[in-house]
Amino acid sequence: MVVAPTRSPAQAGQRLQERYPNVNVIVLDDDVNTFQHVVEALVRHLPGMQPDQAWTLAHRIDGEGSAVVWSGPLEQGELYHQLLTAEGLTMAPLGQG
Repeated sequence: MVVAPTRSPAQAGQRLQERYPNVNVIVLDDDVNTFQHVVEALVRHLPGMQPDQAWTLAHRIDGEGSAVVWSGPLEQGELYHQLLTAEGLTMAPLGQG
């Protein structure tokens, strides 16, 4: 007879309390996209993104080579990464936030 290992209620509840991983969506600098295009893509696809904030991020991307444009749950990050990639932006792989 094989007996399955038992877990205490605390162990069972612990699994339910694990947090969904957060990620950073990072846009990289390139020689293809204009500032205007980057700003429009960020405003169009990222919730709550305002044009002035997008312009600040576009300048950071240009000056520093990259910028985190959104941070949050993995599933949403995957969607925003995909949408920005489809816009032609150069994206870093999703990073843990």
